[in-house]
Amino acid sequence: MLFRSLFKSFLFGVPIGVTFLDSVGYVARVEGISMQPVLNPESQNKDYVFLSRWSVSDYQVNRGDIISLVSPKNPNQMIIKRVVALEGDVVSTLGYKNKYVRVPEGYCWVEGDHTGHTLDSNTFGPVSLGLISAKALYIVWPPDRWQSLEAKLPENRKPISVAV
Repeated sequence: MLFRSLFKSFLFGVPIGVTFLDSVGYVARVEGISMQPVLNPESQNKDYVFLSRWSVSDYQVNRGDIISLVSPKNPNQMIIKRVVALEGDVVSTLGYKNKYVRVPEGYCWVEGDHTGHTLDSNTFGPVSLGLISAKALYIVWPPDRWQSLEAKLPENRKPISVAV
């Protein structure tokens, strides 16, 4: 009887859990220093963030959003960066092959907050919106860092020209 009850719970619980993770969101650990000081301000402690898949299900992101995406350099790796520019915007680059880039349709320009210590669009160029998997909304661990993540662009990284 106990086995039958556990089996029923498992049979219904697993699909519901998988659907939640695939549609709504999940918690992930942030590795590295590329998003300092917003994430992992102390290198020895790791932040855990809630990543909302629901927020990007229609590929609508805004300048300043912190997103998780498949790395254009390594498709087996997920990276977390800030959206700096959207399609049609002109951005001043930091070491990219062109000094200025107009972001093509269906793409965005992403950067880490810790300039010089990040692999981002300044390395690999504009990224396809199709690579975006989730938007980081909250720091959920450690408890002393609980906070929502603001969609805010640093003044020195705003696009030169913004598409309307």
